[in-house]
Amino acid sequence: MSTVKAAVFASGTGSNFQAIMDADQLSCEIVLLVCDKPGASVLEKAKRQNVPTFVFDPKLYSSKEAYEQELVQRLRNANVSWIFLAGYMRIAGPTFLRAFEGKIINIHPSLLPAFPGKDAIGQAFKAGAAVTGVTVHYIDEGIDTGPIIAQETVEVLETDTEATLKERIQQVEHELYPRVINQLILSK
Repeated sequence: MSTVKAAVFASGTGSNFQAIMDADQLSCEIVLLVCDKPGASVLEKAKRQNVPTFVFDPKLYSSKEAYEQELVQRLRNANVSWIFLAGYMRIAGPTFLRAFEGKIINIHPSLLPAFPGKDAIGQAFKAGAAVTGVTVHYIDEGIDTGPIIAQETVEVLETDTEATLKERIQQVEHELYPRVINQLILSK
């Protein structure tokens, strides 16, 4: 049986990318890291892991469709069949979604549908939520609106600051995401 090939998309520090790479037994091979922020620290993590990267600046393309066409071509060239978004801060467009329908998943630091979009942890903290958490979901054309695959709760403690809450949520993300990835791939 041939190994399932996957790509990770990230825009920032890459803590979830690192958690995926550090997973004891991953049911796929990460063959590409895609990053839309030249200079993002996730690129150094990919280099240390010997994972090839594709870095692009969306502003240098004539349209979203243009850069998504290049993304799709690069993913196909690498024989990628699954895509894991890990702190990738772009909304997927129709060109990308159609090419990998049902094979793009994302991790989000809240219990969706609560607190979608940017700064979910800050949103939950400022709203005084007693419980928040982590959601792994399929991507669709909306912002954090795709079908939910798995969720795990994180209690907001009275002693929490936004920083301590973020740290505890990331601990859950780093355990949940590789586990869900394995379950998805092994079930297909």
